[in-house]
Amino acid sequence: MPIIDNAVYVGGRRIENPASLEETFEYMRAQGGMAWIGLFRPTEEEIAKVAAEFSLHELAVEDALLGHQRAKLERYGDILFTVLRPARYIDKKEIVDFGELHVFVGPDFVVTIRHAERPDLARVRHRMEGKPDLLALGPEAVLYAVLDEVVDEYEPVVAGLQNDIDEIEDSLFNDDTAELSQRIYLLSREVIGFQRAVDPLTPMLESLLRGADRFGVHIELQRSLRDVLDHAIRITERLGSFRAILDNALTVNSTLVTRRQTDTALAQNEQVKRISGWAAILFGPSIVTGIYGMNFRAMPELHWAWGYPMAIALMVVTAGGLYAVFKWRRWM
Repeated sequence: MPIIDNAVYVGGRRIENPASLEETFEYMRAQGGMAWIGLFRPTEEEIAKVAAEFSLHELAVEDALLGHQRAKLERYGDILFTVLRPARYIDKKEIVDFGELHVFVGPDFVVTIRHAERPDLARVRHRMEGKPDLLALGPEAVLYAVLDEVVDEYEPVVAGLQNDIDEIEDSLFNDDTAELSQRIYLLSREVIGFQRAVDPLTPMLESLLRGADRFGVHIELQRSLRDVLDHAIRITERLGSFRAILDNALTVNSTLVTRRQTDTALAQNEQVKRISGWAAILFGPSIVTGIYGMNFRAMPELHWAWGYPMAIALMVVTAGGLYAVFKWRRWM
């Protein structure tokens, strides 16, 4: 069922548990209370009923139906439309999984539309029902509680990212740099995606606080919103530091890859020099033996008493001379 929970509250206390949207609308008008309707992946028909009852703007309704919206806060007359991007960190895959939550807040109603399992709005409702004085402050109090829950759920994501960044820093000078480069790049992409979800929260909360006095938001509720704002700013700053650390890590890792490739090339070049030097040293005597191994009769040295010692001496001198030259050139 798209309707997860709906209720009517008077003075911060739940007085009715309607079985349908129609009953919710009737109880709300009869009791003069606040309706809180929670929908999960509703059909177009379900949203149309809510939109008709509360006169929701067609553009906001279209966004709620289509989904895939950026985090934002928009006001249509006396109705606030908020899009939030809750998140959870899947450590095994090192990815941030995003949900989407739409919240309509009017003078006497709150409608939440979830497109993913997170956040746990049942927990939010339970906590608020345990604080009737806070819930009595009206729909803005519910919006505060939802914002607080979304921002609180960002904390484990930040902790997961921090843990993986610590692992990267520890592995930077030890692990296979090519594989590490890929890990750093993919984690940077997750941080950037998380930033896109979190960064809009700061101007959204600042906008709510700027209009708080004009729309009669209770002072205690304003203080609570400032606390959520402070939390959001801290998360934004940490994500900025994460991105800087990963950028630096990628630069350092690229430098290490280049240096190791250069060192490998130099080592290979030294080996080629040694092999070439020994080949040249052996090639000198081979020429001598090749010449005197030819089957010609008219070779004077073949019948000369000192021919053999001369050939041996020539091979030794040739090999020794080449060795001395290569040693002087540091090829050996």
